[in-house]
Amino acid sequence: MTVSLVTGGCGFLGAAIARGLRARGDRVIILDLAETCPVEGVEYRRVDITDRQAVVEACREVDTVVHNASIVHTKWNKVDVVWGVNLGGTENMLAAAKANGAQRFIYISSGSVVYEGKDIENGDESLPYASISQAPYADSKIEAEKIVLAANGEGGVATCALRPHVVFGPGDQRFLPALLSNAKAGRLRAQIGRGVWLSDYTYVTNMVDAVLLADDALAKDGIDSIAAGSAYFITNGEPMPFWDFVRKVAARLGFPPIKYTVPKSLMWGIAAIKEGIDTLKGGTLNAEDGLTRFAIRYMCTHHYFSIEKARRELGYDPSVSVEEGIELTCQHLESIGAV
Repeated sequence: MTVSLVTGGCGFLGAAIARGLRARGDRVIILDLAETCPVEGVEYRRVDITDRQAVVEACREVDTVVHNASIVHTKWNKVDVVWGVNLGGTENMLAAAKANGAQRFIYISSGSVVYEGKDIENGDESLPYASISQAPYADSKIEAEKIVLAANGEGGVATCALRPHVVFGPGDQRFLPALLSNAKAGRLRAQIGRGVWLSDYTYVTNMVDAVLLADDALAKDGIDSIAAGSAYFITNGEPMPFWDFVRKVAARLGFPPIKYTVPKSLMWGIAAIKEGIDTLKGGTLNAEDGLTRFAIRYMCTHHYFSIEKARRELGYDPSVSVEEGIELTCQHLESIGAV
């Protein structure tokens, strides 16, 4: 039986990956810091991935490591903490994988590793890493992905990186809940900017499929696999304007339509002032949560990617469309009384 370990397995995406591996028949171990684990039928180990000794101990007898744990830079989440988890934690997980004879290491990266605040239209894996800093999360993910791919073959571990973009679905704890909260509060009546910029989305079970396919590819030929040392964009391959996505969700859940448009330049100035106030209160600049310049920049540029490499080399084929994903997600929100 394959033994697979998932970091961050108590969160939205990590839990979905753990369930997918469990359904495949794997013995699944989850590393996380949550008080309780929401995934049944797994071994839960409460471990801080910034503690190398604890991580090495927790990774014994593991075949596959799916390193999913990471954090974003929020107003109250300091930059050094983001780097400590996202890069330091990745260094520790790689060391543990090599020390314990793990065969495969799949890193859950992000499409943001190539984003420089400018339009990306059908970008593929030939794009260089971003050289213009956008946020500590992206910067730390870049460095973490680099060391993961460079480590392919070290200690016999085959590595690869998957780059999803805006993962959504039942259990999402960040993206759709924020939309829902704004809609309930009556703050979802205006869009920022012209609303023409296309964005990619990744339904959660499509991402899980990609993880399983990457593991299969690495298992086939190990460090010589076509996937070994490679990165892949993983999305639904159905880019749509961000505000169209928001409208679809709002309409399905019965919220009033978005009627107004606020100029990007105005909101940029408001966000800058808000960030300054938050900083004076003890927060940090360039945060990635709430109304920030980072969020506005993201809404007002194209950022969608080609998934042809994943199709060709992994056999990836999104099985749930964006429309279907929205419906399934809305059904879940209704079932738990969140609407």
